[in-house]
Amino acid sequence: QVQLVESGGGLVQPGGSLRLSCAASGFTFSTYVMSWYRQAPGKERALVAVISTFGATNYVDSVKGRFTISRDNAKNTVYLQMNSLKAEDTAVYYCKARSVFGNGEYWGQGTQVTVSS
Repeated sequence: QVQLVESGGGLVQPGGSLRLSCAASGFTFSTYVMSWYRQAPGKERALVAVISTFGATNYVDSVKGRFTISRDNAKNTVYLQMNSLKAEDTAVYYCKARSVFGNGEYWGQGTQVTVSS
């Protein structure tokens, strides 16, 4: 069955770094656009970063220059490297897979990131 399993979240001080991972199984990873979303308390889930099947990336303005999305198709895994973290980055982070053929969309269960001193 399809699974997206996020890991790497935790508590970090402002200015620190975390690397999130999302391990995929049950579908052809290389044909899926992968994204990271986040949902802060009391707010709607919002797109953070996206990476195409051939590695093109895009970011929301608030994380440009601090976050880097990457993918390893051999390991069926997408990453989000987060540097210079701020309190406003605190949220549950989710990965999403969307088929380029339009026949599948999947979400992970989320991982909590808390930025606090």
